[in-house]
Amino acid sequence: MREEKGTYGQVPSGIITEAPSEEMLLNMGPQHPSTHGVLRLIVKLEGETIVGCTPIIGYLHRGMEKIFENRTYMQGIRYTDNSDYLSPMLCEIAYVGTVEQAMGLEIPRRAQYIRLIVGELQRIASHLIAIGTYGMDLGAFTPILWTFRDREGILGLFEALAGSRFTVNYNRVGGVLHGIPKGWLQECEAFLERLEKNINELDTLLNGNEIFLARTQGIGFIDANRAIAYGLTGPMARASGINWDLRVHRPYMAYREIPVNVQIRQEGDCFARNMVRMMEMRESIRLCRIAIDRLPPGPISARVPVALRPQRGETYFAIENSRGEYGFYCISDGSEYPWRMKMRAPSFVNLQILSEMLRGHKISDAIAIIGSTDVVLGCVDR
Repeated sequence: MREEKGTYGQVPSGIITEAPSEEMLLNMGPQHPSTHGVLRLIVKLEGETIVGCTPIIGYLHRGMEKIFENRTYMQGIRYTDNSDYLSPMLCEIAYVGTVEQAMGLEIPRRAQYIRLIVGELQRIASHLIAIGTYGMDLGAFTPILWTFRDREGILGLFEALAGSRFTVNYNRVGGVLHGIPKGWLQECEAFLERLEKNINELDTLLNGNEIFLARTQGIGFIDANRAIAYGLTGPMARASGINWDLRVHRPYMAYREIPVNVQIRQEGDCFARNMVRMMEMRESIRLCRIAIDRLPPGPISARVPVALRPQRGETYFAIENSRGEYGFYCISDGSEYPWRMKMRAPSFVNLQILSEMLRGHKISDAIAIIGSTDVVLGCVDR
């Protein structure tokens, strides 16, 4: 063993960077497009078979948790958008929910329902990107055109609601920033009607393709026991038959009133993970429709002080992000700034099992396996 120094920095000690003569080391990334971000994999091969893999992370590290500790509680909201940048609405809900729990604050029911609607729309938008890019990873170009088309509809709704399309900065401690503009709910319902038909077409396009099925079925298998041992959550766990969803088992906000049907598959392979995301999009459409029909009147925010000072203590609050359990552990010293803020990022935890999933597969399967994890490196490195 030796330490390797090169263009991309120094490899941590203890990582094997030399292989016997019959084996080969292959660097994938950090610039490789199929690594879904700045991820580097040191893959050890025997012929075309993967016998070992070491993920190298940290190329996108921004010290986000330390930034939180140097910003007031209200200022920290906008930084959450940059962690899981494909699910900014959901990241914001987790952050403000943590502060609200620390303050013992219950937000108005109308704000809870609005958060449910925008959160489920964000889940759909994230899964659309996951499915579209996964198709492109495996050589199918049409799905990503269709999924980006539908995602544009969601971003348009966000722009009309919050004034921004991508990093929305919409949620606030105590509620949400803006009320629902006139005609927005009708627009949302019309979009959901179109989206439902488009998802059915997308399902037929991918899951009716024999090449896609051959590349995903039986590849990257994870059984339930290993999924639990590695702490997997979200579609990664539910595709292995684990019935765990925080919206059901630890319900928060409006999910206490609107029941969620947990989407589960038993196969535990790449195909099952992709199917869970497809099924969850349909479930999110159902939840949005129920929330729109039941949307209560009233204020969109509770009365909160200008300077937020939660009482001394610690708290942890988590939500069901599009990738799994996303939460914040906060320690308050009674000031306007969190004394400690730790993020529980599902992509970081889910990435741990990648080496185990790749071992024994061909190098051509590596792209299918990496894509099925749907990691976001902004969420991994933070």
